[in-house]
Amino acid sequence: MPSPFPGMDPYLEHPKLWPAFQHQLLACLYQVLLPGLVDRYRARVGSRTYVSEVPLFTSIIREEYTEEFIEIRTRTDSRLVTLLEVVSPANKTTPAGRAVYLEKRKEAVAQRAAVVEVDLVMQGKPTLTYSRDGLPEFDHAVSVTRSGAADRYEIYTATVQKRLPKFKLPLAADDRDALLDLQAAFARSYDLGGFAAAVEYRNPPPAEVPLTEAQRAWINELLKQSKVR
Repeated sequence: MPSPFPGMDPYLEHPKLWPAFQHQLLACLYQVLLPGLVDRYRARVGSRTYVSEVPLFTSIIREEYTEEFIEIRTRTDSRLVTLLEVVSPANKTTPAGRAVYLEKRKEAVAQRAAVVEVDLVMQGKPTLTYSRDGLPEFDHAVSVTRSGAADRYEIYTATVQKRLPKFKLPLAADDRDALLDLQAAFARSYDLGGFAAAVEYRNPPPAEVPLTEAQRAWINELLKQSKVR
């Protein structure tokens, strides 16, 4: 059964669901990307692990996070060509998560690689700062920076009411971009992860997600029409 949402499902931001969803989405993006890569490239899924410490009254809560990312490298010399990241809630809400995320991005930029950021998380502070002038209102975005132009962004946007976008993933400067359909990858990851059975749609969306009253009313009506509430 597909997600009742036309695009990103905000229920997947729940702390118990997000790690499995992020893993599935990265895996699906990898599977979609791989057939389109010519022989000069190889793609791999890497991971990082870190600990975030959150003070709570008189104690400190330590949480360990593992996050995956995709690297595209040249076969001949293993040079990093493109880094593809899916932003996690911890990257936007914890100092440790933000620091390790931005450090990985900094390393990729220093190697003059392109960086693609898929941000489907509504909570927390954005990892990237750029002007929204001229852009429509959006809840989710894919931000693309090309090799040697780390201060320029190509932005593909969506709202919680809309389909997720297709976007161009840069490869080497003398090669064509790869076109990825984020909505198709999301739909496949939702299905493979069995999230239709895991999400409690009868309950309100996770408290962490900063939805407006209008968005909450729209979600309530959508879920009723979909007969999951």
